[in-house]
Amino acid sequence: MTDSETGTVPAAADQPEPVAVSGDRIASLDFIRGIAVMGILAANIVGFGQPFQAYMYPGAFTTPHGAAEGWMWVAQFVAVDGKMRGLFSLLFGAGLYLFMEKAWERGAGRRLQVRRLMFLGLFGLVHFFLIWRGDILFLYACAGLAALLFIGMSAKRQLLLGILGYIGGACLYAGSTIPLQLLADRPADEVPAAMAEKRQGLYQGIKAELADARVEAALQERRSYPAVVAHTVTRHWGDLAVSVFLFAFETLPLMLIGMALYRFGLFGGGMDRGRVRRAGWAGLLAGGALTLWIALETRQAGLTYYGTLAAFAGWSAIPRLLMTLGLVALLALWGARARGWLASRISAAGRAAFTNYLGTSVVMMLVFHGWAGGLFGELTRGQLYLVVLATWALMLAWSQPWLARYRYGPLEWLWRCLTYGRRFPLAR
Repeated sequence: MTDSETGTVPAAADQPEPVAVSGDRIASLDFIRGIAVMGILAANIVGFGQPFQAYMYPGAFTTPHGAAEGWMWVAQFVAVDGKMRGLFSLLFGAGLYLFMEKAWERGAGRRLQVRRLMFLGLFGLVHFFLIWRGDILFLYACAGLAALLFIGMSAKRQLLLGILGYIGGACLYAGSTIPLQLLADRPADEVPAAMAEKRQGLYQGIKAELADARVEAALQERRSYPAVVAHTVTRHWGDLAVSVFLFAFETLPLMLIGMALYRFGLFGGGMDRGRVRRAGWAGLLAGGALTLWIALETRQAGLTYYGTLAAFAGWSAIPRLLMTLGLVALLALWGARARGWLASRISAAGRAAFTNYLGTSVVMMLVFHGWAGGLFGELTRGQLYLVVLATWALMLAWSQPWLARYRYGPLEWLWRCLTYGRRFPLAR
């Protein structure tokens, strides 16, 4: 999600040292963005095709979730969950800075970026209420506005602040989820009497979540799109604020890290390739090993509600950062020089990432909603992954031919026109 033209009022203090924008830099960003937007579908597919709670907790599945599906949960947790969102957050931060570079070149300041993010937030609201409540665009708009406060810092300070902020957020997540797991999953005879009532309250929370999952499934069976929207508006409108509050402690720091890595030259070959490769593999392997250990322990414990919650939000935050940074380092090396049929199509999917992200939600709505394809709650975890493969093929099939004829993806073009308040030519 990048833009390349700006045009309003300058502010001298807004302008740190310039960063040369090379073709390799843009190619690398597009390639990584393409990987991320495809990977996000693999992460979100359970939330599309099953009750939203099943994304984290396999007990919310409406289809059997046996031993084979448990191992699939492990594979997704290790390879995908959180890592693709992390990549997107890093790239969003890099894109914010790239946009501002173009603004500074034309003597402009932050006002146009603010306008751009406000429209992104509106897209997010439409996505959340009318298409799918797993939206991240509203969160990104809010975190992006906050990130602008730090845009004038040096790259070193952005990196340091991002890392410290992420670690602080990880401690917050761990402190708010791991104690719940330790209390809820402890054998009943080991729970102190003073904690018994709180433990019972945790189990009531699980029942409430599963009851909401049943309501969602029943609404899909009614084949009523207005009823699904009404449920989101009346029962889940507050999820937006909760999402911004909770995930901002991860998303904003990652955006700052992404800005810094962009300015250090990671995406354009400005860093020593050997060091980047070694650091990338070290982060990926170390973080992957820790994440695998967490996944295996969580599976061994029975994939309980609070066990999976703590695995996602508490235990895995630091290993996830290691893996995300390792992935972005390795993909930056490969992306700038990726050639061939598949690489060019992945890069095209990345250039149209905004359209592919929202378009995927629309396609999933047509596949799963009761009023459309009607497959909601019908497919097992393994079958849902087949839908992912088919949708990946669709992404790769349309993006490159479209961009061969048009300058931007459809929604990229609309976002651009709204941002600048004028109509840009679309056809080449």
